[in-house]
Amino acid sequence: MPDWSTRLRRLFAAELYDAPAGDRMFNPYRDTDGHDAPDAPALRRGNLEAAVDAVARSASGGRPEVLVVAEAPGPWGCRFSGIPFTNERQLLDPAFPVDGQPTSLRFAEAGEPINEYSGSIYWDAMLPHWGRFWTWNAVPMHPHKAGQPLTIRTPGVREVRRWHDLLASVVEATEPRAVVAVGRKAEGALDAIGAGPTYVRHPSQGGATLFREGIAEIWDALS
Repeated sequence: MPDWSTRLRRLFAAELYDAPAGDRMFNPYRDTDGHDAPDAPALRRGNLEAAVDAVARSASGGRPEVLVVAEAPGPWGCRFSGIPFTNERQLLDPAFPVDGQPTSLRFAEAGEPINEYSGSIYWDAMLPHWGRFWTWNAVPMHPHKAGQPLTIRTPGVREVRRWHDLLASVVEATEPRAVVAVGRKAEGALDAIGAGPTYVRHPSQGGATLFREGIAEIWDALS
């Protein structure tokens, strides 16, 4: 595998997988609650590393051209899949380029995968460029309201700052031609580490059209 993918796997193992989360954060790669199937954290670690390997095998020239950074895992996507902007339904789609495993108790008990709107919009725009990008979160843990594990909240300044070093290491490892910030929190984090991001609208809450337009402009500029 290319050096960048090996570096990412080592970074995740050293700095993320065993990191404590606190009472308003959920570390998908370490934590479980009543919504998770057995061995869910290990499955999510495997899914994330499978995504790294899948990009490495597909990338032209051995590395992704674009690093796309979102804010944080949502409660229905990366929280369960372990892969940014990805939900369980996508993992089960034979056309999806990553071979991953669902981790929710709902799927384990009823065979019903969890879906997420933002992930569907994201991959609809990005899949034609598979192998040319890697996706990450400025905050790689799921921020939720206290006592409400399947909610979402905006991470605070200190919570974002905590992950600046890992984010900078991901940028350094991938050496992308372009860095894209999906949303203002991601833009602020990337600005803080000097990554010089290009901002695009987050696809949620009515932003799907602006997200598609912004992403298309970035690919056009790289062609």
